[in-house]
Amino acid sequence: MTSDTMNAFYILNEETSALYLGDDIAETDNLEPLQFQREYVSKNIPVILRGGCAGWKATKKWNADYFRKKIPNKNVTVALTPNGYADGIAMDKNGRELFVMPYETDMKMNEFLDILEQKRSNMIPYIQRQNSNLIEDFCELLPEIEQEVSFASEAFNKSPDAVNFWMGDERAVTSMHKDPYENIYCVIDGYKDFILIPPTDLPFVPYKKYPRAEFKLCEGDWDIVEVDQKLDVCEELELDEVVVTSMDLPWICIDPLQPDYNMYPDFKKVHKYHVRINKGDCLYLPSLWFHHVRQSHSCIAVNYWYDMEFDIKYCYFKMLEALTGMF
Repeated sequence: MTSDTMNAFYILNEETSALYLGDDIAETDNLEPLQFQREYVSKNIPVILRGGCAGWKATKKWNADYFRKKIPNKNVTVALTPNGYADGIAMDKNGRELFVMPYETDMKMNEFLDILEQKRSNMIPYIQRQNSNLIEDFCELLPEIEQEVSFASEAFNKSPDAVNFWMGDERAVTSMHKDPYENIYCVIDGYKDFILIPPTDLPFVPYKKYPRAEFKLCEGDWDIVEVDQKLDVCEELELDEVVVTSMDLPWICIDPLQPDYNMYPDFKKVHKYHVRINKGDCLYLPSLWFHHVRQSHSCIAVNYWYDMEFDIKYCYFKMLEALTGMF
């Protein structure tokens, strides 16, 4: 990367500090569609709506005890990991770093809740299947939740593309990444801690390319298996066909909780926001914002993904990707 390019990145960082980003994430207790569109969506800036889902039936009812009574035998897809990172960087037995996806398995809701309560040292569960699983998998709960967020649907002029259900251990961490969706994230029970970084800081967010892999659970022991290799597994495992790919995946290689500034000194320049979304609160997370997520134990959340507009903001971001040379 040339010095002129880096100087341009530094100028962008200074200008966004002065003209675009504030010191804190905005908070409000009311959002009208026009206000939401003008002040936040059009500017690609997050906002917290305190109490935004506090009146929902789900927020008043949902917790582990309620699910044991309401849907004890419901089949749910659970992501299991030994380290709490579903879709993140992990090291295999040979000391290599890989991008590792979780081991997914189906179980009854009661079984999931038992694992959640037992807090086994190497068995961290998370319901996190992002295929509109609230609608697809939890039909019994739909009357207790809003099918869409009215102010957002009116502002975006569309219905959500997916509505997802999340529940997990306080050890379950979502590694820093970005999504091509406008996201309305609603905490139903417990709390979520977000670290947010704007997309204009991409030049200072370090990436590396990693081989793709999956966690495998075999007779109580964990292993990491690259998805583009044919390796022996226990006969008891019923595995889906693995999609073969030789392409490594670019992924963020710094932990925002413990950043190594000696290795990545420019990460000091990012605008890093820490926000807690409590029970009954909603967060508007704009498309392409980097986010890292932690949670309280047995936290329950619902998020609404709206397709982003591939407008000039997206074009600017793709230009930044090209200039950084990683993508």
